Amino acid sequence: MSTVAVYLVVVFGAGALAVLLRLPPLVGFLAAGFVLNGMGVERLEIVGQLADLGVTLMLFGIGLKLDARSLLRKEVWGTAGAHMVLSTALGAGFLGVLMALGLHLPEESPRSLWLAGFALSFSSTVLVFKVLEDRSETTSLYGRVAIGILVVQDIAAVVFMTATSGHPPSPWAFALVLLVPGAWLFRRIWDRIGHGEMQALFGIAMALVPGYIAFSATGLKGDLGALLMGMLLASHANAGELSRALFTVKDLLLVAFFVSIGFHGLPTPEMVTTGLLLLVLLPAQAVVFVLLLWVFGLRRRTSVRAGLALSNYSEFALIVGAIGVSAGMLTEDWLVMLSVAVAASFVASTLVNRRGSPLPAALAAWLPEHPEQKLHPEDRPIDIGHAEVLVLGMGRVGQAAYHEFADEYGFSVVGIENSTARSERLRAAGLDVQNADATDKEFWERVIATGHVQVAVLAMPFHGSNLVALQQLTASGFTGTVAAVAQYDDEVQELRGHGVRTVFNLYSGAGIALASETIEALGLPPPER
Repeated sequence: MSTVAVYLVVVFGAGALAVLLRLPPLVGFLAAGFVLNGMGVERLEIVGQLADLGVTLMLFGIGLKLDARSLLRKEVWGTAGAHMVLSTALGAGFLGVLMALGLHLPEESPRSLWLAGFALSFSSTVLVFKVLEDRSETTSLYGRVAIGILVVQDIAAVVFMTATSGHPPSPWAFALVLLVPGAWLFRRIWDRIGHGEMQALFGIAMALVPGYIAFSATGLKGDLGALLMGMLLASHANAGELSRALFTVKDLLLVAFFVSIGFHGLPTPEMVTTGLLLLVLLPAQAVVFVLLLWVFGLRRRTSVRAGLALSNYSEFALIVGAIGVSAGMLTEDWLVMLSVAVAASFVASTLVNRRGSPLPAALAAWLPEHPEQKLHPEDRPIDIGHAEVLVLGMGRVGQAAYHEFADEYGFSVVGIENSTARSERLRAAGLDVQNADATDKEFWERVIATGHVQVAVLAMPFHGSNLVALQQLTASGFTGTVAAVAQYDDEVQELRGHGVRTVFNLYSGAGIALASETIEALGLPPPER
């Protein structure tokens, strides 16, 4: 227990220090792993197991939100394939230049350079999804494109691992196709178990048993099984609720993943130097991502945001390194050096992708914008010139506000939602809902240009997204009324500090509304004010 206590103190302390320095907590968790390793603290086997479980649940959660059809879009598979080829060549070439300049590498054969370049061509599924979740943008267009590219990369990773393992998948792997009709049975079971802890337990069981364990037993990558299992269950009405139920559990388990990176070995000063020099490749990789996405018709800001989110090295680099070591293609020093590069890229990426960063807008200004008719259909300008009320975020709260303004007071209301699936569903139900990103500066410029919007309701599920939208609203000179929702008292105070006069606390507000309706049902007069 004393070792566990040391882990908890160091990890919590490092995470808290990162928060005090206004850095994402995962930066502290990464540092904690190297600190624990440097202190000579015993590596606990359970840390690796918890890390694997966290990644498995994360991929299962991605599957619950992923539309499989998105993987067939050219901006997804085309960008992923072209970037992998170009980035591998770029990485191998850069390492070759470092070697020519006299920098010592762990092994200097052409095979090792190409293998390292290939390892560095992948983006981190864990980090990118975490960044998107923190920004509540997993369902935005750029978020969906980024996740689709990551899934294609994961499939390529499975192919590589299978080809180099020397152990082909078992013939029983073909039996996994039975999971497709089996998913119908799983969904029927899901219908009957209700909510709460049983639903969360059901999700964990699905991710691990027919997902991870079944795939691993047949010689395939278990993480891929969890992802595919999530995709098979994504059509269920409670998929979003299950994803939210697993959110906290998954986040806690991923702490172990970030900590475990520091235990891949203690780097020498020369390894640290080389690992940090590899960060030079990240801007080049970002440029490749941005240009490819732009060529495929995405708006320049969408392309930049997706490119920046994907500009990091993946935990898969460590898997490739481990495979290379076991196959005699790399020395163990390569694995340590790659761990430094991966950890440093995580820090750089979290800083670049911080909410409110001016970098996306600054970089987008360098790209020419496509004519409207050549833009991706989901990335074209939207017409909200008739709107008097804008409801930003069309979840349950947003839908209730929409109906109240439209049905009870007769306002012309437009809902703004970044989830394409939800937008389509609400439009089919007769609501005027546009698919757009309310944190996009250009979106707000279009809103203000209409001159008709009187009320903006910030009803997005994450406080940070509402704050960004409010900042864009204020910067654009909006003079109408702003209303917002919040979950906690400190969020209420922060919104009021930014000038929002009407803030509805979801928890206390629900109690007040319940009491008011009960009084009305009893026929009692309302209290005098």
